[in-house]
Amino acid sequence: MKELIKRNSSGRKVLILFTVTIIVYLVMLTITIPKVMSYSGGMNLLDMMPAGYDAEYANNLLSSLGEQGRNAYLYIQLPVDMVYPLLFGVSYCLVLAYFLNKLGKTESFLFYLCYLPLFAGLFDYLENFGIIAMLNTYPSNPGFLTQITNVFSVLKSFLTTIYFVILIICLIVFVIRRLFLKSL
Repeated sequence: MKELIKRNSSGRKVLILFTVTIIVYLVMLTITIPKVMSYSGGMNLLDMMPAGYDAEYANNLLSSLGEQGRNAYLYIQLPVDMVYPLLFGVSYCLVLAYFLNKLGKTESFLFYLCYLPLFAGLFDYLENFGIIAMLNTYPSNPGFLTQITNVFSVLKSFLTTIYFVILIICLIVFVIRRLFLKSL
């Protein structure tokens, strides 16, 4: 896996994949999520709650969405969100690998941090499957389904946050090195 990541972390590949990922994310932010939220009465969607939710919130959301909103969630938002985790995981893995390569750290333990977005993407898929199950079983959602889906939501958000902190640190180090080396 490490060699595959290193082989595909060239600037051009990373830029193209990153651009596609951002386009899909913008489609979700500007089209599919607002469409579903137009039915929610101002409540946030489950996959947009990084600190998690409980069964009461999930049931209130599904209730306030109504049948049309639940269908929009299931057939408009979630199909796009089934593409995004793969794009996110792969592209952000390669973005970090690219900068670690530029910093000469691909042979260090830091390289394993490239796996964080892949795991975040995995938890995003598990979250999506949980939301699909909740939408399909509404109104009789078992509490454990909401609890486990919430765990996946929180893990996705936690790993994503850690990843972006690490990426920002790498970018700062990269910029400082570039500025320092240019001044010599």
